[in-house]
Parts: sequence; C-alpha cells; structure tokens
Amino acid sequence: MWRSFVAVFLLIGFSSCNKSEESPKEQIKLWYNSPATDWESEALPIGNGFIGAMFFGGVAEEQIQFSEGTLWSGGPGSSEAYNFGVKKDAWKHLAEVRKLLDEGKFKKAHNIANKELTGFNPKEENSLGMFGTYGGQQTMGDLFVKVGHESEVQNYKRELDLQNAEGRVSYTVDDTSYERTYFANYPSKVLVYQFKSSETTSYVVSFKSPHVQKVASFENGVFKFEGAVSDNNMAFETRMKFNTDGELTFENGELVVSDATYLEIFHTAATEYLNEYPTYKGNNYVAQNKKVFDAIEEKSFAALQKEHNTDYNSLFQRVQIDLGENTQDSIPTNERIANYASGTEDFGLEELYFQFGRYMMISASRPGSMPLNLQGKWNNSTNPPWANDYHMNINQQMLYWPAEVTNLHECHEPLFDYMEGLVEPGRQTAKEFFNTRGWVVNTMNNPFGYTAPGWKFPWGFFPGGAAWLSQHLWEHYEFTQDEIFLIETAYPLMKEAALFWIDYLIEDENGYLVSSPSYSPEHGGISKGASMDHQIAWDLLNNCIAAAEVLGVDADFKALAIQKRDQIFPPAIGKWGQLQEWKEDVDNPKNTHRHVSHLYAVHPGKQITLETTPELAKAASVSLNARGDEGTGWSLAWKVNFWARFKDGNRAYKLYQRLLQPASKGINGAGKGSGTYPNLFCAHPPFQLDGNMGGTAGMAEMLVQSHSGIIELLPALPDAWKNGSIKGLKARGGYELALEWKKGLLVGATVISETGKPCIVKYEDKEIALQPEKGEQISLDSELNVSKK
Repeated sequence: MWRSFVAVFLLIGFSSCNKSEESPKEQIKLWYNSPATDWESEALPIGNGFIGAMFFGGVAEEQIQFSEGTLWSGGPGSSEAYNFGVKKDAWKHLAEVRKLLDEGKFKKAHNIANKELTGFNPKEENSLGMFGTYGGQQTMGDLFVKVGHESEVQNYKRELDLQNAEGRVSYTVDDTSYERTYFANYPSKVLVYQFKSSETTSYVVSFKSPHVQKVASFENGVFKFEGAVSDNNMAFETRMKFNTDGELTFENGELVVSDATYLEIFHTAATEYLNEYPTYKGNNYVAQNKKVFDAIEEKSFAALQKEHNTDYNSLFQRVQIDLGENTQDSIPTNERIANYASGTEDFGLEELYFQFGRYMMISASRPGSMPLNLQGKWNNSTNPPWANDYHMNINQQMLYWPAEVTNLHECHEPLFDYMEGLVEPGRQTAKEFFNTRGWVVNTMNNPFGYTAPGWKFPWGFFPGGAAWLSQHLWEHYEFTQDEIFLIETAYPLMKEAALFWIDYLIEDENGYLVSSPSYSPEHGGISKGASMDHQIAWDLLNNCIAAAEVLGVDADFKALAIQKRDQIFPPAIGKWGQLQEWKEDVDNPKNTHRHVSHLYAVHPGKQITLETTPELAKAASVSLNARGDEGTGWSLAWKVNFWARFKDGNRAYKLYQRLLQPASKGINGAGKGSGTYPNLFCAHPPFQLDGNMGGTAGMAEMLVQSHSGIIELLPALPDAWKNGSIKGLKARGGYELALEWKKGLLVGATVISETGKPCIVKYEDKEIALQPEKGEQISLDSELNVSKK
C-alpha cells in the first residue's frame, strides 16, 4: 500500500467562478419522465467504489442490478491448467523472429510469433464463457421490489443528482405520492435504498443471482445470500438489512412488507478475492460483511445519507465549471441529447457530461477498492464484452486521465495498489516470453495475474502496458509533489518497468534501439519497431531520469537510462508528411482506423509539442487528419485530447460534440453507433467508461495544460465557449487554479501553490514567473499582472 500526500486548500476565485454550493446556477442532474427499459442505455448508476448498482425506476416493480468489483470467473480456481497465460521458455523463439524481420520476411515472422509468443489460449483450457479460464467480471445479481399499486401513474420523474450522488424516483398514484432515494455510501461500504409513500403501501422484495446458491436466509430483518461463481468457485455474500414501519414476513424466498409508509434497505456485498499472487483468494467475506453491518447498527437512513453527502462532496465540489448560459435544464436528459445533436446550443449538457465523468470516478474508484475496469463497476452480465477487464493498450490508462487534473487524486490510488499486485506475475511474463528483467503487462489483464500476451496477434501483443501504467505514477507525483509516494511506490515500480525496456530494445543496422518484434496496438502487422513502443519506452526512461534527479538516487542507473533513452529510434516523418506508425514507412493515408497509437508522444506523452518539436507536431497533425473525425467512443475522446494539445480548440470542440451525439441501439439491443446513450454512458459501442473519462479529461485539456512544465491558461478555448469560468483544476507542480474568461479572452485567474515551488504561467504570448509561498493565492489579471491576497 502507498501513502498519499493530501493537501486541501480553499480556492477563493472570481465571483463568477464560484457557483454557490447552496444555490448553483443550475441543477447538476440527469433526469427523465419515464422508467428505464434498457440496462445499458437508460438505467442510472450509483456506486461506492466497491459496488456499482443500476436502478431502473420501474413503477410496478423496481429493479436494482449490482456488481462487486472483485467477483470474477476464471483464474486459478477455474482449471488446473490455468498458469497466468505463461508459456515457459517462449523467449527462445525471439531470435528467429528477429532474424526474419531483419531479412524482410514479415509474414513468416508473424506466423512464428503468433504461434510461439502468444499466451496460452484460455478458451482451449475451459469451455465456460467467451473467455474461458481468463474469466470475466461478473454481475452479482438483481434486487426486485414490487410496489402495491395498480392505477395510472402521474407526475413521474427519475433522476440522478450529481451534486449529492443520489438517485431519486417520484410519482403519484390516486393522490398517493411515492418517493424513492438511492445512494452508495463509501465510508460505511453500503448501498442504501429508501421507498416512501404518503399512504400505507405493500412491497414484495426478491433477489435473483445467476450464480450458485450456497446459503440464503432471513433473520432479524437481515437477508443473507451466500453464493459462488460456478467455474472457479469464487465465493461471495450479499447482505440486506430492512427497516420499515410496516410488517415483515419472509415467504417462499421473498420478503413481504405490509402496511408501510417507508421501507429502507441497507445493502453490502463482498467476495473471497484477494489481490495476492498466485492464489488470489483468502478474504473472509462473511466477517467483512458482518463488520460492515455491525458498524451501521446504530446509523439511521438520515445519518448514512449525511455521511455519504459529506464524503462525496469533499471530492465532487472541488471543481465547478460554468460554460455559459444554460436554458435546457427543464428538458429531460434524453431529449437534451437529441436536441444537442440537432444543433441546439446546450452548455449545461456539456458541463453535465464533464461532471458526470468525475461522478463516475468518485463512484467507482476509491481507496481500498479495485481500479476501474472497462465498464467501471457497472456490469449486468456473466459474459460481458471484452470480459469487462483491464485493457492495457489504452483503455485502462484512459480511465484515469481525469484523476489528477480534475482534482481527484485519491481516486487514482486503486490503480497504484493494483499495479503493485501485477509486478510478480509481470516478472514471470518478462522472463518467460522475453528473457528480460523487469515486469510487463500486455493487452488483456484480469485480476488473476494474466500479464502474458493475448492468445492471438496482433491484438494480443503489447508489452508496453506496464510502462504506460507507470506514466500514471509519475503524473501523480507531478500533480501532488508527494515525494513519499515517489520514493516508496512510484520510483520502484517505474524503475523495474524500465528494466524490461533496457533489456528488450535491440540495436538496428544504424545503431538505434528498436522494439523487435513489435505491433502497433490492434492495427497493422508485425514490425521491427512500432512507434508507440518507442515513444512509451522514451517516456518511461525520461520519467525515471527525472524521478532519480528529484530523489537524488541511482546515479549509475540514471546515466544508463539517459544513454538508452537517447538511443531509441526517434519519431520519423514519412513519405506523405505523416508521423510514421512503424519504423517502416508503410502508413496508408486512406486508413481511418480507430487506434492512433503512434501519436502517444503528443498525448498523453510530451515528447512531441508544438513549441519544442514543431515539424514532428505538424506530421502528427497530418496523421490525425488522415484518420478523420469519426471513431468509437473512446477514440473520439482521445482525438479531443490530441487537438487540444495542438491548441486547436475548435477542432477539439467539434470532436467533443461528436462524442455527445446520440448512440443508437439496434436489433436485440446491439449497439449501432458510437457516441452517448441517454444515461450519458459512452458507447464504444457497447458501453465503455473510457470514453466518458477521456471526454472529461479532454475538456480540462482545452482549458489548462501543464505537460510542458509551463502552466498554460485557455490553450485550446473553442469559439463556442465565449464566456465562462472554472474553479479547482490542478496543474503539474502542485497548483490549483481558477479561471474566468469573457468574449473568448481571459479576464483573470488565481493560482494557489500547494508546495511553494516556482512556476511559469502563460496566456497567449504572455508569460510570468511566479515564486509563491506554500498555500499562497496569487491573482492574475488578463495581462498576467499580479496582485497577492
């Protein structure tokens, strides 16, 4: 576990930056005038980091589906053959593959790599599920609550309040009012559901799980369900405590509530999973749930709600955004999205999308929990798309892009804890597949140490996963300046990831270091050097060098890292002016593939910038233009960030608007288009949370950038955002910012230094060097003149 430097400062910005927490300019809500009928596109999410739930708001029957982040199929318990995907001594085929590449025999080299360097195919080990013993994240089940009324419903409203992280449903039947409130409490590790009515009502509560039932009981107002996943026997328990003024009876596996004006359900869940190689089991989930319920024994609904609101708002209220006049709050969210696609100006929807990304991160990634996966903590399936896993060739990293810049650094912690658990299996993969030191992670990763290459190339080969993850360690240090974290957690993980690349890179015919064999993620064929590999290795070594300098350690390693970094094959400009995706100049200008991996050095890397490498930046923009403005949800979001780094706010905004286009559902619910579902889930399709997170990060990137070592204000402000303000964004170096602009021009800014370190602030062609004291607030006007408060 790692220790986090926590500093909370009150940022006093311009009056227009400060949307009052008591009287906000608008309600930050998603709302609808009908129940949800589809889980993916309409149900609404709540979560406490550990458990994610989706409520439908049904009238005659409410459905609350939930999943717990550690419940997975697959892994060691699913088959004696499960070995983390590792093929012993696979590295012995590397020399032959490299020789064939040197001879230009790419097809033969690929055939051998695809046979000998792939990980064991889990589908051949076990026939259960799409991914066999690799497994998949699992839904735990569904809670159903039938409500005793039958007449026509009036005044129906279903909403998700992002300011308080509460779901609500309200309506009337025959002059009787019905209200429901849902929230997910992180400090107490419970989900809470309240049903209220102005007259006495009856309820029938039932629970259904797709997994093996071991024990189900109801005693003293508490329902317990203990079960197990069928293929690996992963055990779990979910508990629900019921509080009501009505009469409770338990009949035929259902809870019947009679003559009640309120019903409160307190809900928790846990599994036996432990992130400890090689068994990944051992958590006493029954004792854990008992401890949770013992702790809330004397806590009322109101007390848990207050505890939840206080905890949640300590994070959410750090950032407030105002992009202009908002006149659309009275329109249901699904209609707002449709109107937006038709050209209706809706700054409030854009603000809502930004804050929804922050809401989802707070709700699904809290200290002590598993990190976000492809769908966060929301999954209604036992066989979800792409296993709902940790995809390491962009998706996992993209999920955490907003963490630091949008002032949620604590939410980054689960990723770092998880990374520590990947080191040991990652070492085995590095040794057996590549004969190197260090640790690696490839494209697909489950919570059971599967760090090996995938079972088919090209998609399965991506040993850059650990190095890319390591960028998040350095970014966390850059934003927080937490040297304890750097020395105890970040630097050791970064250094060991760097050892892999120091060993794996080989000299080419011109003396450059290249990654061989190499595949650009999910695109193209085998190569003597995919540009993304080289850019990631350069970035990792560069960050290790900087970390060693900060800590004053490892002079010999630093010297070696400098030598290797500077010897890596550099970004190259190809025959049609593009940034090459591979060492070989074979890019197709008509290719519009969703992956744009060779632009890593632009974003999230910093090897290529407009200021330091203008020719390479131009080539990168040529490549990006060629790929076009379409793509899957996450791809659109990445392009928003690229164009922001190119300081083209209008192009970034165009991509952002495309990201918010309505995503449609086809036959049998299949996704038909990328964009945004009515519940604001981003569609790959299907739903993937990385698009939401990438979009939120892209908005921040348009307003503040600090990757170059300079804090740049409004670097990519689009023309559409004429007047606005934002408060609480973070900048590298340990700074918190507030900005205000009118008619597209900066009015002023405030900068608070959390460390007392110097910085340079830039706006357009103006720069100022600041030397603040720790905790000092500095106000800047439109000309960057200083006044201290």
